[in-house]
Amino acid sequence: MNILAIGDVVGSVGCRFLRAHLPALKKWKSVDMVIANGENSADGNGITPASAEYLFQSGVDVITTGNHTFRRREAYPMFDSCETLLRPANCHASAPGRGVLVYDMGRVQVGVVNLLGVVYMDYAGNPFDTADRLLGQGLPKITLVDMHAEATGEKKSLAYYLDGRVSALFGTHTHVQTADECVLPGGTGYISDLGMTGPIHSVLGVKPQLTIERMRTHMPVRFDLAGDPCQMDCALFAIDEKTGKTISVERIQVK
Repeated sequence: MNILAIGDVVGSVGCRFLRAHLPALKKWKSVDMVIANGENSADGNGITPASAEYLFQSGVDVITTGNHTFRRREAYPMFDSCETLLRPANCHASAPGRGVLVYDMGRVQVGVVNLLGVVYMDYAGNPFDTADRLLGQGLPKITLVDMHAEATGEKKSLAYYLDGRVSALFGTHTHVQTADECVLPGGTGYISDLGMTGPIHSVLGVKPQLTIERMRTHMPVRFDLAGDPCQMDCALFAIDEKTGKTISVERIQVK
């Protein structure tokens, strides 16, 4: 089966671009399931019920999030009520929502785990221990992990730690697509970061002049999103349904 993982969707401009191009990509690549990181899908960062519903209606099956998960309080009830909207599993136990999902596709079930890194990030529980705990509870043969983290070393270490135990691990958060897609020795597909769905001429989606001003002056600056043109960064994991192993990983950029 083919599972498409889409990099951080940035603001309404990224949402619109995804809606415009995802249907054709799904048809072209015979995509069976779509996972997208939507933690920045609302303008001003975070995720709202409106931006989440927009992504679902655009063809996304499961939304994962990250360190901006709880920026918008209006989304808290949706994290509790919507099984296909995930927050990192290693958030504090008091956080709304869930960090793992078993997605029933009829002929096969697919597990999705959302984890948050701890290197250069806000505090969260140990992602290695959290992964062990969740896998110990029993997940489908086909299980994918979104590791939302800053450090590539942390992402790849976790990928090797889980090699052979999950079908794929893909990184999100940095908004820059990496060129290290591969299948690890145990059959786990991997890429350090999927990249971003949003404005091309930007700094992580933000107007460059604003990030430059912030870095030059160290004064508070409101980060407004840049506009068109956009691109959608993603990766396609071809997975053997019988073994749960990844056969191939294809890095994709849609412009």
